[in-house]
Amino acid sequence: MSRGFVKEEDQEEAPFIPPRAALPNGVVNYVTPKGFALLQTEKNELEEQRKNLDKINETEYRRNAAVIDGKMKLLNERLRSAKIIDLKQQPKDEVRFGAQVKFLLDDKTQYLQIVGVDEANLKEQKIAFIAPLARALNRLKVGESSEFSLGKTIKKIQIIAINYAQ
Repeated sequence: MSRGFVKEEDQEEAPFIPPRAALPNGVVNYVTPKGFALLQTEKNELEEQRKNLDKINETEYRRNAAVIDGKMKLLNERLRSAKIIDLKQQPKDEVRFGAQVKFLLDDKTQYLQIVGVDEANLKEQKIAFIAPLARALNRLKVGESSEFSLGKTIKKIQIIAINYAQ
C-alpha cells in the first residue's frame, strides 16, 4: 500500500536503540566474573521492565516494548559471546585482563583495572582491555616500564603493583 493512504498518526518511527560499548569485529568478548554478573543483572532488569510495561496506550506500549526488545537482543548477543576470565588463573606477576594496576604515568601514581568493554567505567577506574592504555600495560611486570603514545606525546609508564582481587 502506498504511504499516501496511511494516516500520519499511524506512521511510527523505528525506535532508537542505543548501541552497546564498541567491541571490534573478531575480538573475543572477555569479561570478568563481576562483569558477567552485571550483564545478567541488566538482563533481569530489562525483563522486569518488559513485564511491567503500561498497556493502556497501545502505541506507547509498542514503542517501549520495541526499545526493550532491541536492548535485550544486543545484550543477549554479549552474553552469548562472553568469555569469562577466572582472575585466579591470571599470572600474579604480570598485567593481564582483570588486573588491578598501580602505575606511574608522568611521575603521577594512577590506579585502574583492565576489564571487559561493558564493564569499563573511568569514574570507577576501569578501562576496557582494548583501550590503548590497557594494551600498553599488557604483559608488563612490577618495576617494568613502557612507553605509551597519547596523541603526539609519548608518556612513560612504570608498573608499581599488580593485583587480581575479585
